[in-house]
Amino acid sequence: MTLCAHHALYCACAPKRNAGWKTPDPEKPKLPSPETNDDMTPKTPQPPPHAMPSGRSSRTRARLMMATSHGNILTDSGIQQVEEKSLNILKQTQITKENNSEEDETSFFINNSAVQLDYNIYVNPEEGRTEETSNPQANKGNWVNSGRNKSKSPSPNESKKSLIRDELTVNESETEWERHYWNENILPILQALEAAHQVDGNPEDLCSLCAKLWKTLDDGSMLGKRCKRRSQILKTLYKLVDVGSDKLGLTLAKLILELRVSGKNLLNICKLVFKISRSENNDCLFQCDNMMGVLLEVLQNEDVHANSEAFLYCLGTIKFLSGNKVLLQELLKRQAVEILIELMKQIIQFNTVPENTSLNMSHLLVQLTATLRNLADLSHSRPKFLATNALMELCILLEYYIHDKDICTNVSRILSKLSLYHDCCVALAHFSNCYSIFLSVLNKYPNKQDLLVRIIFTLGNLTAKSDTARKQFYELEGSIKTLLRLLHTYCDLDKKTQSAMSSAKENPKGQQQPTEVEDILIKIVILLANLSVHPKIGDNLAADQNCVLCLMQILEYKSIDECEELVINTLAAVSNLSYYQNDNSVITQRRMEISNLLLQLMLFNNMEGILEATRVYGNLSQYQDVQDFILHQNVHKFIVALLDSGKQDVCFSACGVLINLATDSNKKALLKEEGAIEKLVECLRDFGCSDWQLAGLVCKAFWNFMDTATDVGLYLGSEETNKLLHLLSSLLDEHNALDCRWNVDLLDYQRECWEAEFKPVASLLLEKIHSHHSCLEPLPGPE
Repeated sequence: MTLCAHHALYCACAPKRNAGWKTPDPEKPKLPSPETNDDMTPKTPQPPPHAMPSGRSSRTRARLMMATSHGNILTDSGIQQVEEKSLNILKQTQITKENNSEEDETSFFINNSAVQLDYNIYVNPEEGRTEETSNPQANKGNWVNSGRNKSKSPSPNESKKSLIRDELTVNESETEWERHYWNENILPILQALEAAHQVDGNPEDLCSLCAKLWKTLDDGSMLGKRCKRRSQILKTLYKLVDVGSDKLGLTLAKLILELRVSGKNLLNICKLVFKISRSENNDCLFQCDNMMGVLLEVLQNEDVHANSEAFLYCLGTIKFLSGNKVLLQELLKRQAVEILIELMKQIIQFNTVPENTSLNMSHLLVQLTATLRNLADLSHSRPKFLATNALMELCILLEYYIHDKDICTNVSRILSKLSLYHDCCVALAHFSNCYSIFLSVLNKYPNKQDLLVRIIFTLGNLTAKSDTARKQFYELEGSIKTLLRLLHTYCDLDKKTQSAMSSAKENPKGQQQPTEVEDILIKIVILLANLSVHPKIGDNLAADQNCVLCLMQILEYKSIDECEELVINTLAAVSNLSYYQNDNSVITQRRMEISNLLLQLMLFNNMEGILEATRVYGNLSQYQDVQDFILHQNVHKFIVALLDSGKQDVCFSACGVLINLATDSNKKALLKEEGAIEKLVECLRDFGCSDWQLAGLVCKAFWNFMDTATDVGLYLGSEETNKLLHLLSSLLDEHNALDCRWNVDLLDYQRECWEAEFKPVASLLLEKIHSHHSCLEPLPGPE
C-alpha cells in the first residue's frame, strides 16, 4: 500500500491592511487651479494617488468638498458661486424654513465674497428684520439702522436704550420670576458685552462674558428656546461676530447654537464654524466646552431637509475635525457613529421617492461618509457600527447612490476597514444583497482603481472563512466573468507598465510597495483563491482556461523581487486549484509548464515563495512526469533541505512532496542519499507533540519508504530505526503525548488531532517496523 499526498486547500485570507492595500489617510483633497472663465465652474479632480502620506499637507485645510454626483469639488475661488448654487437648489426644491418668526425678529448674514467669510450683520430694531446689502465690498461691522447713517456706530447709551425698548415688547406671558432673573442676572451681562464691544472689543474679555452668560442661562434653564427674551440675547451676540477672533467666534457660535437658532441664522453660524475649522491651529479650540457635542446636536435635533445647506457646513466641519486623533476620540465618545448613521437613514428614506431626491443630499452624504470613514479607523468604534446595523445601511446607501462615485468610494473605504474584523464580516454577510451590490459597483466602475480595490478587498475578507459567502457570490450571474475580465484587463495594463519601465530603464532595485495596478491584481487573485476553497467553485475555476492562463501569465512575467505579494498570492491560488485534479482541469493539463514556472521561484532566496511553490509541487507530484522533472532538475535536493528549516508549515509542504516521490523505488535511493531519512526522524522528534498533522504526514512518508523493504533495519539503518521505534512508542502513549502543557480547551483539540491524524498511521507503521525488523546484532565477518 502506497500513501499519496494531496495537500489540503490553502485559504488565502486577505492580508492585514498594512501588508496588503494601503488605506489612505483622511487627507483633505488637493484642489485644482481655478478656472479662468467667468462662470468659474469647479473642475473634476483626478483620482488621488494610491499612497497618501500621513499627516496634513498644509497648515490650512482645503475648502469644504461639495462633490456632485460627477465628482466636482469646491475650489477656493469658486466658493461663492457654489454657495449661491446651493441656495438656488434650496429655493428650487421649495424647502420651507421653520420658525420664520425667529427669522423676522433677529437675523444676521455672512457674505462670502471671496476666499474668506466676511460677517455683515444688519439689524433694524424698528422693523425687527434683517437686510442684505447688495454691495459685496461692504466693510465688516457696518450697521444698517433705519433713519441713521450707515457708517455711524451706536453709542453705549443708544445700545442700552435699544435693550430697554426691546424689553417693552416682551411677551406678557413672562412670569415674575423670569422677569426678575432677566433684570438681575442676564441684562447686566448683555450690557457689559455691549460696553466691552464699544470700548476696545478685547476678545478675551468678550469670551469671559459669553462664558458667564452661558452659565447664567444654563442655571436659569433658559438655553434652547425657553427664554422669552431670546431675540434680545441673539441681537447682542450677533454684533460681536465682526471682532475677528476665532476663539470668540467659536464661543459665540456655541452659545448661539445652544439657543437653537434655525433657518438662515443656523446656516450662517455653521458657515462661521466651518471657516474656523479650516485652520488646523484651531483644533484646540474645539476640544473645549463641548463644541463637538453641540455640532452633533444640530445634526440630531434639526430637520436635515429644511436645513440641508447648514447641515452641509456642519458636516464639513465635523469631517475636518475628525482628522484630529483627539477630536476623533471625542466624536466617538459623543455617539457620532449613532447620530451619523441615523441621519444617513433619514436621507436614504427621504430619497427613496425619486421626486424627493435633492442634489444637496449627495453633498451631505459625501461629508457624512468621509467622517464615518475616519471613525472606522478606531478599533473600539466597531461595536457601535454593529449595534446600529451600519453595515447593512451602508450597503443600501451604496445601492441607491451607485451613480455617485464619491459616495461609493467613501462607503467602500468604510466597508474595507470594517471587513478586517470577523464579527463585521459576519454582520455584513447576513445582508445577502451585499454581494449583488458589490458586483454592480465592479461592473459600473471597472476603471476607478481606488474604488475597485476596496470592494474586491472586502469580498476577499468575506470569502476568507465562509463557504456560504463563497457560494452566494459565485452564484450571482456574471460574477466570475467580471472577476476574470478585470484580472485580464489589469494584467495587460501591468505588463504594459512594466514594459515601459524596462524600456526607460526605470526598474527599481529591491522590494517596492505594490503599484495601484498590482494592488488590484493582488486583491483579485486573493478573492479567486478564497473562492476556490469551495469544492464546486474550485473545480470549475480549475477547468476555466482564462483563469488558469491568466494566473500562469502573472507567474511568467512578474518576478518575485518586483512584487512579492502578487507572486505569492498567485502561487496560493494555483495551489488551491491544483487540488482539483481531473481530466477537465487546466492545471492538470498544463502541469509541466507550471512545474517549470515553479522551478524559477525555487531559485530565489525567498522562503515564502519557496513554500508556496513546494505546496503546488506537493499536489502535482502525484504524476509520474512531474516526479521525473523534480528529480531531473534536482528540485528534490531543495525539498529535503526544507526539512531543516525549523518551520512547521515548510516541513509539512516538504513532507507532501517526499510522500509522492517515495512511491517510486528508483527515487527512494536518491532521497536517502540526500539524508531524507535522518531529517524525517528529526522532524518527528522536534514537532511531533506540537503538530499531530505534521507527525502523521512524516509517518506516511516513512511508510512509503519502507513499502517494499524486507528488513527495515538494513533499509533505514540500525540507528535511525531504533530512534524511530522509540519516538513512535513514546508518541503513541497518550499520557506522554498529551501532557499538561496544554490548557483544557487546547488539550481537547490536541487529543482529537492525535486520535484522527497521528494514531492510526503511526500504529500501522510501528507494527510494520516490528514485523520487518530484527533486534539481533549482525555477526562480524571472518578475520
